[in-house]
Amino acid sequence: MSTMVKITLMFVVFVDLIGQGLVFPIIDTLVMKPESNFLPAGTSTARRHFDYGLVIGIFFLSWFLEVVYVSRVSDAIGRRNALLICLGGAFAGYVVTIIALTISSLWLLIIGRAITGFTAGNQPIAQAAMVDGSVDAADRDRNMGYIVTGVSFGLVGGPIIGGVLSDKDLIGDVASLTTPFYAALGLVLVAIFLVLVFFRDMRTEREPFVFRPRDIVDSLWRVADQPLVLRIMPVYAFFMISNVTFYVFIDNYLTSAFGYGEIGASAVMLVIGFALAFSSTFLVKPAQAHFAKPQIITVTLAMMALCSLAVVLSPVALLCFVPVFFFYFLFGVTYPTLLGLFSISVKESEQGWVMGVTTAVFCLAGGVMSLIGGGLMSVDIRLPFFIVTVSAVCGLVAMYASQRDQRMKRLMIGNPK
Repeated sequence: MSTMVKITLMFVVFVDLIGQGLVFPIIDTLVMKPESNFLPAGTSTARRHFDYGLVIGIFFLSWFLEVVYVSRVSDAIGRRNALLICLGGAFAGYVVTIIALTISSLWLLIIGRAITGFTAGNQPIAQAAMVDGSVDAADRDRNMGYIVTGVSFGLVGGPIIGGVLSDKDLIGDVASLTTPFYAALGLVLVAIFLVLVFFRDMRTEREPFVFRPRDIVDSLWRVADQPLVLRIMPVYAFFMISNVTFYVFIDNYLTSAFGYGEIGASAVMLVIGFALAFSSTFLVKPAQAHFAKPQIITVTLAMMALCSLAVVLSPVALLCFVPVFFFYFLFGVTYPTLLGLFSISVKESEQGWVMGVTTAVFCLAGGVMSLIGGGLMSVDIRLPFFIVTVSAVCGLVAMYASQRDQRMKRLMIGNPK
């Protein structure tokens, strides 16, 4: 796999993820700040929390509905064509979002986020493409780290784009809450160009694709027929519930607890992105060389539980940034480690499926927890972070239980046979 192909796949994932690092702080400002005038002036705080969870939740649930199909479509029509379809959908979603912000329409914003979510399948396709081009297990894990690097830079680039291009003090009257979305449109066009010029499918085999609505359930149910995937999945599911709940509501918490606005929310996204970028780029292989995979996963889950509690116990906003950093510093090492375990637990012909399932679980967790968390925030703004802690502890229990299976022990050392 050439360097330009890797850069192209990283950039595609980067563009996919700026939609979160860029959008979340802006949505937080639009929905939670009365002075934004996006919602009616008399909208209660409880209703604002609900609307925030609704907008975010629709994005993740739409992503969940799509990701099952796009991973299978990529097996049938090729990674390249599937990437181009997703990028085209992202372009359309940003256009609708710009119109929604221009006319202050909550429902049009929800539709725009649904369109973006329904075509946000670039990450599992890029993951599968990285696997297609890997020469061995070590190369595969390193390439998975590159995907997380693309994710990280997306989380870094999103808040930078959103913060700078919406701040009139920095760039003058051209700044607005819609300007960052115009920049995102330009980046999507660049990604389309890179895919067209540099990327060619490395896996030539094709799987036939037949559309069936029940595939949404069947794709997940198929996990039951894969003993090793079934063993890893509870650990991964709790790991993702902790991650996505923390990620979705950290902006909302800082705004509600300390009066943070868009710049403050973008700052915490920047910390998350930097922590992820550094650890996923430079520490995945050294960590796996010096520590057993069960140790990496166990330590990360324990620290996720502690960091979540540290956030809600911090008396000032700036102290929250420390546990946020360590939460995602460790996440950046463990996420590609878990993806690597999923990869070696299935056959080469099932790489697209298993990567789609991992993303589907992430999206389902994001959608459900966004909807639930929005209601919980209206009761007590700390409740979503208590869920993060409980879920991480459940992940530790699941990790302990999985280690009693000899097949899992062999999988952890890279020998699933």
